[in-house]
Amino acid sequence: MRDVAIVAFAQTAHRRRTDELSEVDLLMPVLHEVLGPTGLKANEIGFTCSGSADYLAGRAFSFTMALDGVGAHPPISESHVEMDGAWALYEAWVKIMTGGADTALVYSYGKSSPGDVRDVLTRQLDPYYLAPLWPDSVALAALQAQALIDAGDTDEAALASIAARSRTDATTNPYAQLTGDVPAGDHLVHPLRTGDCPPIGDGAAAVILAAGDTARALCARPAWIRGIDHRIEAHSLGVRDLTESPSTRLAAQHAGAFERPVDTAELHAPFTSQEVVLRKALGLGDGTRINPSGGALAANPIMAAGLIRLGEAAARIHRGESDRALAHATSGPCLQQNLVAVLEGESAHA
Repeated sequence: MRDVAIVAFAQTAHRRRTDELSEVDLLMPVLHEVLGPTGLKANEIGFTCSGSADYLAGRAFSFTMALDGVGAHPPISESHVEMDGAWALYEAWVKIMTGGADTALVYSYGKSSPGDVRDVLTRQLDPYYLAPLWPDSVALAALQAQALIDAGDTDEAALASIAARSRTDATTNPYAQLTGDVPAGDHLVHPLRTGDCPPIGDGAAAVILAAGDTARALCARPAWIRGIDHRIEAHSLGVRDLTESPSTRLAAQHAGAFERPVDTAELHAPFTSQEVVLRKALGLGDGTRINPSGGALAANPIMAAGLIRLGEAAARIHRGESDRALAHATSGPCLQQNLVAVLEGESAHA
């Protein structure tokens, strides 16, 4: 087993629209910024892996255009996942763990502004029984929120307080799209108000992974990945209890999250109700700082928001603001797919 760490993280300032930028234009500054602190050049990276979605771009194999920003000549070892960049990080971690590389560049990006995200995300659903009904992403999240309210796990006031806390915390995050006193607003789909839902926006993020002494040479305080795992729920929403997330709990168990308390948790919860489910599944109490970055309620670039949770948790360790952090990423309706990683600073490394 090798020690693998996140040694650098960069992201865009997330915006509602970036009509003047292509995906390559959006990505290029982030790639330069993430390489800068390490002193590495692109041709010195052992493995490159990206995450994105063709449905957002509206064309097949759109990720190949982003390689123009990376530089694919001379030929590089490269891969891509049609998922959030958190799953690209998992693939890169496996590559390093198996000795296929000592360093890896992971990046992801998403431009949600050109289309109707609520409709685009229906393509994730079961194609025979659910997708033909066109239930959009907010309507499905509202079903989950109502199930939580009916079960007595939360209420509308508690959900509003989650939104207020998240966007207040985001005031210290220069990359956030929504910050400060964001009104709860009207019901978008009952019981969710506009304030309970994530902003639509464009953005990108990147991290550098490195193994062992290479990580220590590249970063003063690496964020060591002590465990990482991902699991999936049943595809059919009708056979799931939407007030629970057993896949999150199982992934956390296999990642070692329950061995010792964490001081920070970056949860990929685009809707306030999803934080309620995740906190319960992960057993997080008042001693854990939840989403100090503001989380996905402050900026939710689709296909990058999960990777940003890992990057934000790692950045707090780099700065000495956290010793043991949990990062979570999700994809699909109502927390269908979940990834959990546990990160530690050097001082916590046995």
